[in-house]
Amino acid sequence: MAASPSTARAINDRLALRLLQDEGPLTAAQLKTLTGLSRPTVADLVERLQGSGLVHVVGEAGAERRGPNAKLYGIVADRAHLAALDVRTRSVSVVVADLLGTTLAEATLPIGDGADPGPAADRAVALLERTAREAGAARLHSVAVGAPGLIDPATRQLRDTAKLPEWHRRLVSALRQRLPAAVLVENEVNLAAVAELREGAAGPDRDTFALLWLGQGIGAAVVLDGRLRRGASGGAGEIGFLPVPGTSGLPSAHGCDGGFDELACAAAVDALARAHGLDPAGALESGDGPFLDALAERLAIGAASVVAVLDPGCVILAGETGHRGGPGLAARVESRLAELSPLRTEVRATALGDTAVLRGALLTARDAAQDALFP
Repeated sequence: MAASPSTARAINDRLALRLLQDEGPLTAAQLKTLTGLSRPTVADLVERLQGSGLVHVVGEAGAERRGPNAKLYGIVADRAHLAALDVRTRSVSVVVADLLGTTLAEATLPIGDGADPGPAADRAVALLERTAREAGAARLHSVAVGAPGLIDPATRQLRDTAKLPEWHRRLVSALRQRLPAAVLVENEVNLAAVAELREGAAGPDRDTFALLWLGQGIGAAVVLDGRLRRGASGGAGEIGFLPVPGTSGLPSAHGCDGGFDELACAAAVDALARAHGLDPAGALESGDGPFLDALAERLAIGAASVVAVLDPGCVILAGETGHRGGPGLAARVESRLAELSPLRTEVRATALGDTAVLRGALLTARDAAQDALFP
């Protein structure tokens, strides 16, 4: 069935806005070329988008050209302000940005072990409010929070877990109570995968991959055909619980001791470095062959289990270990993985490092704002 005139207008407007978002300011002639729409249709949509406050003239194309055909149109960046939070066990980091995703202000707040949940959550919210004021954002439109733990797929709430601080869950509730904004919550590893897909190591050639998060804790994210997959209970990628050889036993429903986490978490990597006579602080950057080979052996064991089930074709090593180990560690894991699995798999190091979670959260907040604002 042919689209109604109003539906066709909405489709055309959204297409133009996406092009302005991705390509930057464009002339009407460039919009005509990129969209394939007629000149009158482009003129109408530009007038509509200007009237809605989403698009404005930002300059002219060419040093000598003048007139209406030379006008450059761009998205009104301050039409909405966004925020992203990266919530860790002992800290929270905040970025405030405009509708184009340009960072306007950022800050980090340490939160000690055993902090009182209520005051800790209030301090985190106050940090966001203060950072928003510094950015000149009188009102936030969309806020995305990346946090460790399971996100209930029905309620989009952080689920109870004994290993995470209570202030994490208090923070989400406090944000929703105090901010006149849409507050979105996502597992931090999933957000890192979103960022690597759209801006990082996945690049333009990989829309199916598994991301292994190697840090204080262990996790994974699964992206298939460009879509993040969360699982029936939000737990896709809980690879810390993988039963693997070389551990003290088997994991249980109450803890991942005995699982892959025991081989690959930050504490295990530090212990492995000390066993090789290295200072953990610089072991991953040392280039020490025996240590890196031993670590790659461990990581390949977990990666092989993921590859055997998903056959993603690509595994990205992220988190602190993946970032610090870089391409050298990734190459070692790829070589060992090729010996463990008949499924050809490329292993890449994160391209975004410590910024991956915040970038993924900011992209998520921007998408939510655009979905609400764009026709």
